[in-house]
Amino acid sequence: MVTPAINTIVKMLESLPEAAQENVAEHLRAYLAELQADQKWEHFFARTQYKLKDAALQARRQIADGKSKPMDFDQL
Repeated sequence: MVTPAINTIVKMLESLPEAAQENVAEHLRAYLAELQADQKWEHFFARTQYKLKDAALQARRQIADGKSKPMDFDQL
């Protein structure tokens, strides 16, 4: 489905010289690839958010129960 916004952009692009159109198209390709990668990451993160929350709750329980000790970064 082509929206009015897309039609406006196409008309604006058509008014540019061909070299400028290619330049804009390349920038749009890069932007869209980044946008798709961001959406993929957000989808993945949303699917695993509950695991992170569960791990944090478990860590808090272990701290409260005295089953944990401070991290000694020198021993890593």
